Amino acid sequence: VDDHSIDFYEKRIIKMIKSYEVFSGKVFEEDKIKDIVKSNIKEKVDNSNYKKLKIGVLGARANESIIPIVKNNNAEIVFNLTCTGVDCEFNIDDKNVLHTYVESLLKQIPCMRMNNAIDREIYLNKFKDEIDGIIYHTIQFCDNYSYEYSWLKYKENTQMLLLETDCTKQCVGQIKTRIEAFLESLAVTKGISIKNKEMKMRKNKDGNVYVLGIDSGSTSTNAVIMDQNKKIIAYDVIRTGAKSIESAQKILENILTKANLKKEDLSLIVSTGYGRVSITYADESVTEISCHGKGAHYFNPKIRTILDIGGQDSKAISLNEKGDVKDFVMNDKCAAGTGRFLEMMAKTLDIPISELGPLSLNWSENIQITSMCSVFAESEVISLIANNKEKCDIIHGIHNSIASKSYSLLKRVGLEKEFMMTGGVAKNLGVVKAVEDKIGSKLYICEEPEIVGATGAALYALEKLIY
Repeated sequence: VDDHSIDFYEKRIIKMIKSYEVFSGKVFEEDKIKDIVKSNIKEKVDNSNYKKLKIGVLGARANESIIPIVKNNNAEIVFNLTCTGVDCEFNIDDKNVLHTYVESLLKQIPCMRMNNAIDREIYLNKFKDEIDGIIYHTIQFCDNYSYEYSWLKYKENTQMLLLETDCTKQCVGQIKTRIEAFLESLAVTKGISIKNKEMKMRKNKDGNVYVLGIDSGSTSTNAVIMDQNKKIIAYDVIRTGAKSIESAQKILENILTKANLKKEDLSLIVSTGYGRVSITYADESVTEISCHGKGAHYFNPKIRTILDIGGQDSKAISLNEKGDVKDFVMNDKCAAGTGRFLEMMAKTLDIPISELGPLSLNWSENIQITSMCSVFAESEVISLIANNKEKCDIIHGIHNSIASKSYSLLKRVGLEKEFMMTGGVAKNLGVVKAVEDKIGSKLYICEEPEIVGATGAALYALEKLIY
């Protein structure tokens, strides 16, 4: 912004004002600009004893669900520099109102296609000691923002979450999981609670405390009952089916029967997974990212990197020595490399999904499945069948394809030993072997890899209770 651009823009605005005066019969009053600007100035909040996470939002226009999700999780939006969320700072000179108003308009930070990223860096420097994290939103096919995110991540020390959406309502669940997991990890490092207050411990008639963690996923619903000593009393795994609320009710009945308890014996119920918000009987919900971290640490405190392959997505999670989430990435835009992908392949090969693992270990020809898309990969498998390739070789190729996608995810959070694999796909010996070969290290698999998230939810419940 220079004097020439300010003068040019001011002349255009004056021309517009005069035309509107002729059209409307009204007269432009320059001094009223000052009153309007002053009425919109936000009072500075004293943050000395502030107990909320402070978040900045950058990038393309924010999906309408992003801001409410942040605010509903005990976090404050310090600034919103998305292209439709800019709060412009006006510095109005009483002697030259219109000119300085125009200058302020030009100095705001608009769409990346109109301004250099260096202006954002200058602006961010003012907030570097005031914000805990940045949510960076990009829209598919708007490449400018992807470049700026990479540049800022390299330049800034602040923790950042990258969200890419197509601004449709269908992606709200994915957005919610990512944002809440990001805020949960920030809250741990900052010592801030973003969930409800601690709850009073309620003992049952035998003097024990019992909590329930329930993980409602796309393929399976898993539950764990734990006592005050962090001992697992009972667990259960069932298919989710068409409605998550029905499977949640069924698994509650199942696990209470297994534990020989009644619902009123439970002090607290914490839900997790994509269906967590649908579980009406839960007292609180936590993202599956945080729960897998806590659950993995419970089963093996040495774990630093988790690969979770679920029914509809894959996640790579990096942990610190306490089991807190340091970083995570998710692949939830494509079914390739997930449990659904394996189900599709098993159906195409006309064999039970439980036989995929054992069969793949008998491979002899190293077949490559080159397609990254589930639909195209299925077509590739059909072609291999038509060419009379052995099923065990085809399955081995499928597993290697999953391992390659998993390796790409793991690299993004860092290949730090020890490794753990969770989720239903961890029961497939062929996938486990293929991933191990890819990362050059053994994977820790607990006895029932599908209950790791539910175990983490139960541990969260225990931490909420006042002893």
